[in-house]
Amino acid sequence: MPAISSQLRPSSRMPALFVGHGNPMHAIVDSEFSRGWAEIGEALPPPAAILCVSAHWMTRGTTLVQVSAKPETIHDFGGFPQKLFDQQYPAPGAPALAAETAELLAKHHATTSDEWGLDHGAWAVLIRMFPKADVPVYQLSLDLSRPVRAHYELARDLKALRERGVLIVGSGNIVHNLPAMRRGGAPYDWAVEFDAMMAEAIAGRRFGAVAEAEGMGNLMQTAHPTVEHFLPLLYTLGVADEADEISFFNEGIDLGSVSMRSCLLA
Repeated sequence: MPAISSQLRPSSRMPALFVGHGNPMHAIVDSEFSRGWAEIGEALPPPAAILCVSAHWMTRGTTLVQVSAKPETIHDFGGFPQKLFDQQYPAPGAPALAAETAELLAKHHATTSDEWGLDHGAWAVLIRMFPKADVPVYQLSLDLSRPVRAHYELARDLKALRERGVLIVGSGNIVHNLPAMRRGGAPYDWAVEFDAMMAEAIAGRRFGAVAEAEGMGNLMQTAHPTVEHFLPLLYTLGVADEADEISFFNEGIDLGSVSMRSCLLA
């Protein structure tokens, strides 16, 4: 992956990632997407810890930071083979760092919680990126009572973590319409259009335009009948630094309506 590897020059600032996670089966099957996760994991500098903002930890009225010392592996899905349910990702937590993260977000009324673990938006990706499960991991919830733009503003207060060796990973999908999924079919035109528009805005550093995607009306509503898979992207863009270069990997639409496009800021 030359474009990614060449971008990861020595730096005291950790990169930030947005990962299109899609189907949890990518955790256990060989695919172009799971291979992409493994390649980026090998190219990254070793993190002191990982903060994952996953589409699958949703709260209302509060933002929570997970402080468990031993976060459990959550199998928050159904209808998949037993092999997927048998997967465990026994990474340690980062309680002290998680508590500091909550303090960084004090003005947003964030608080700590030990009631969550690592959902599949986190572990199904990290099991490929960091298969030894030896890097401490903690999660941040998505407060769905906040407007979309407010998530981008909140994320900007997490930027200092990159200087502490924390790899910030947003895990969702740039296009995510589960009712429209189709196996073996070509991507929908609207999925290709929305994915391309977001990619152009990200590459052009027009992050504010991405945060205002709700204003795109029907196209946004079709690409995201619900917004939880879009929001993690804003956490990655929110911690961007002016010195960051931006690269994409795992570009492609899966199942017709799920963009697997991922991006690296480094």
